[in-house]
Amino acid sequence: MIPHKANKQAVVQISNGTLTATLGSIGASLIDLRLDGVDHPLVLGWKAPSEYLRNDPYLGCIVGRCANRISNGQYALNGKTYSVERNFLGKHCLHGGSKGAARQNWRRNNQTENAVSFELEIPEGDMGFGGALSVKAHYSITSPATLNLDIRAIATGDTICNFTPHWYFNLNGDGDIGDHLLRVRAQDYLPVDDELIPLGSVEPVRNTPYDFQTLRPVGDAPLDHNFCIARERIRLKHIAQLHGLRSGVALDLHSTEPGLQIYSGDFLDSADLPTVFGAPYSTRSGLALEPQGWPDAINNPSFPSVVFMDGQEYHHQSQYMFSRLSDRHS
Repeated sequence: MIPHKANKQAVVQISNGTLTATLGSIGASLIDLRLDGVDHPLVLGWKAPSEYLRNDPYLGCIVGRCANRISNGQYALNGKTYSVERNFLGKHCLHGGSKGAARQNWRRNNQTENAVSFELEIPEGDMGFGGALSVKAHYSITSPATLNLDIRAIATGDTICNFTPHWYFNLNGDGDIGDHLLRVRAQDYLPVDDELIPLGSVEPVRNTPYDFQTLRPVGDAPLDHNFCIARERIRLKHIAQLHGLRSGVALDLHSTEPGLQIYSGDFLDSADLPTVFGAPYSTRSGLALEPQGWPDAINNPSFPSVVFMDGQEYHHQSQYMFSRLSDRHS
């Protein structure tokens, strides 16, 4: 195992010659992603490794132990009420708290030319959550141009567990993501209140701004919603497509997760911070596609469960397959 330095980001690169990923140990982050023959990054990322410790919009991090929002910073499990950090609007918990997995320096391990693992121990009581978790995120690149993410966690004590890669895509390399074409294989979504907390109902996407059942432009409607892929965790399957028409790059997303949170980056603003794109990021510079359990599931018994009991294993798989639109149409 490579020695771990708590305050120093380890930056590594994996590649199969066609797809190259730059990864950082803080948040087990995807910092940069390049497709051979394309002269720009496909994801948003900070140029300076130290920026991954900031309270930023979670660029590239793996977030958890419980991704997304927990209403009122509270949940009940086994008859006990847990109060967790309210780091969203001072009222709700977001992404496991301000010092959740995204802000931790994961241990790098088992690196090869086209794969690497990151490991993290989350103790009992961290950010107010019950139970401990041993987490491993394994990245690999396979042919022709697929980035694979495999996240496993073992619970010690009963707990909640829901990790997601918080990666922002801009397949064109610059500009607003509104002109990207998006398809999501979901018939339903979760309506939310003004504080982005699910109302508890599951509604059809048809005749709403959230209907991406056929490939169409992302447009300018703000998105920060969960699309309901399934009512339980599933076998790996195709859940979404994203096309950058100006660059000719296409992304096909496969996952085991029952939900896909899509965020259109309406509050992105990196001011003068250096980025892998060069220019600072502004509103709607990237589109986050986050396979995960449904938000606030612990407080909504009808949602797919995010509870993992003592000794139970959590297993998340996601695949990001890149190609050229010209190849698809030839």
